[in-house]
Amino acid sequence: MSSWTLGPENGTLTLHTGVTGAAARMGHRLTIVMDAWTISVDGPDDQPSAVSLVVDVDSLRVESGEGGLTPLTGPEKTIVRSNALKTLNAQRFPTIEFHAEQIGKTAAGYVMRGALTIHGASRAVDIELSVAADGALSLSTDVSQRAYGIKPFSMAMGSLKVADAVTVSFEGRRPGA
Repeated sequence: MSSWTLGPENGTLTLHTGVTGAAARMGHRLTIVMDAWTISVDGPDDQPSAVSLVVDVDSLRVESGEGGLTPLTGPEKTIVRSNALKTLNAQRFPTIEFHAEQIGKTAAGYVMRGALTIHGASRAVDIELSVAADGALSLSTDVSQRAYGIKPFSMAMGSLKVADAVTVSFEGRRPGA
C-alpha cells in the first residue's frame, strides 16, 4: 500500500463561471484559482483505493474575467473575491471536500464516486480523472451551485447573474512522475 499527496506545487485547481440574465453581456466570465488545497491518494499506483480533496475556500483568487463592457481591474477582482467568499459563506464553511468511496478504472484513467461537500451540503458525484502515460492528471466537471444550497451572485435586480453551473478543472502531475 502506498500513499501520496498533491498540492498547488503539483497542479492547478480552477473554477470557471458564466453569466446569465438580461444584462449578461455586461458581466465577466470568471477564471478563479484555488491556491490552497490537498489531494491525498492511498493504494497501489495501478488501483487507488481512496482519494480525498480538501480545498481552503479563503484561498480563492480571481485570476481573470473575460467579456464584460470593460476589462476586469485589480480593484474589481478584490470586490469579486469578497462577493464570492460571502456567497460561499466561507467563514461558516471554510473548506470544500471530496472523498471518493468507490474508484474504478476507465480507458483514460479512473472514475471516482464519492461525496462532494460544499457550503455544508454533501452530494454524491462521479468525477472522471484522466491519467496520461507521462503522469499528467486532468479532470473537468460541472457543479451546480443551487444543488449545494448556494444562491448564485446577482446584481442589478437579477438582470446580471453568475450562472448556476460552475466548471471545476484540475491539471497537474503526480509527484515523481
